[in-house]
Amino acid sequence: MPQPSLVTQDLTVRFGGHVAVDRVSCAFTPGELTAIVGPNGAGKTTYFNLISGQIRATSGRVTLMGRDISGLSPSARTEAGLGRAFQLTNLFPRLTVLENVRLVIQARERRGFNLWTMAMGHRDLIEEAEAVLDRVRLTALRDQNVSALSHGDQRKLEVAAMIALKPRVFMFDEPTAGMSVEEAPVILDLIAGIKADPAATVLLVEHKMDVIRSLADRIIVLHNGALVADGKPAEVMASAVVQEAYLGKELTDV
Repeated sequence: MPQPSLVTQDLTVRFGGHVAVDRVSCAFTPGELTAIVGPNGAGKTTYFNLISGQIRATSGRVTLMGRDISGLSPSARTEAGLGRAFQLTNLFPRLTVLENVRLVIQARERRGFNLWTMAMGHRDLIEEAEAVLDRVRLTALRDQNVSALSHGDQRKLEVAAMIALKPRVFMFDEPTAGMSVEEAPVILDLIAGIKADPAATVLLVEHKMDVIRSLADRIIVLHNGALVADGKPAEVMASAVVQEAYLGKELTDV
């Protein structure tokens, strides 16, 4: 078994008297896509926020490639190898599609940072950005401002930006949310391509069971902030605990 690239140990966050994530311990390994599921309010996105640093944990820790990153900021976690795509796009709307991806690569390489320069001195960065855009099928829109893109194309660009980061761990939070039936398969194909890399660890929060069945190697289930199931998709989805959670019943056996 490969060594885990990402580990959460007793990860917990409380908001007043409410425990949103309750002592979740889980390890994620390269070459595996793990779907994180559960009913609304189960703590899935909060768990993602704890891992990526948007929320500071009350207790517990997060380890990336053997390094404790619990005290790091979101940007420092990104530099350490954690990549995340959000439910809402997080892009530079006044810049072009190409400039958005070029800036990610420039930041990754720690080059001189100038938002408005596309000098020939950055030719190698531009070529790499063009290759990423080709991969996500956005080449035709490379010179268009992000603010003019459709929601589906913005989601594709967000995936492109994460690919450009070259993270060790990819985190997708409902990547097809708000997308049309025609747009969603492109995103799912991109995630499948990332998953095919044996060095990539992929975490996916998703409500659509057909998406989970087509992509997931493993499913973990959160309910009331706690980890209640973990295993192969067929086994987990057939379990009584998961059936009760998705029917909205109280879990009396956990």
